[in-house]
Amino acid sequence: MQTYKINSPYNNLINLKVSQGHFATTSSHINHYIDLTTLKARASEAKAVAKSMSHEYMATTIVDTIVCLDYTDVIGAYLADALTESGIMSMNQHGTMYVTTPEINSMGQLTFRDNVVPMITNRHVLLLLATATTGQTTEKAIECIKYYGGSIAGISAIFSAVDNVDGYDIHSIFHMNDIEGYASYSSHECPFCKAGMKLDGLVSASGISELK
Repeated sequence: MQTYKINSPYNNLINLKVSQGHFATTSSHINHYIDLTTLKARASEAKAVAKSMSHEYMATTIVDTIVCLDYTDVIGAYLADALTESGIMSMNQHGTMYVTTPEINSMGQLTFRDNVVPMITNRHVLLLLATATTGQTTEKAIECIKYYGGSIAGISAIFSAVDNVDGYDIHSIFHMNDIEGYASYSSHECPFCKAGMKLDGLVSASGISELK
């Protein structure tokens, strides 16, 4: 696969590594794979992502907990610091934010362990994702947070192909419009599958498994 980069105009540490082809996720088929590995795992890049995300929230926003999906925990920790520095308030007794992540059960549902539930119940929760492609995972996360009694303070993603999920705006650093020709299809409507083209890889929150 040939890979190219798309740089953020706000910080040269933030860039998307994009490969064109035929890929399958758990909820769709896509024609571009976006590698976010270093943005999620390399400290300097994760910190830059967090700083960029923090600009979307005004000082009047209240954030008690950051819920991280797609292995964005490093970004989440830096985001908590960036929001605190910018004056974001927390209603937590100790005046700082929780950073946590849900588990996925055998049925694909998001859940929180009993010891983590107090970080969600009656808390203002900021949902953090790597990508929002179809909005299905975001929808599950919103449902989960509300089930445990939390309220959505905001939703941030590195890349998003959707602008809004369940009435909540998705604040993203990159949008699908930044990738020329980007498209997402249901597996039944995928033009590559209909043309008999084999998959180049299977994509998940962990990364990609190439099919040769």
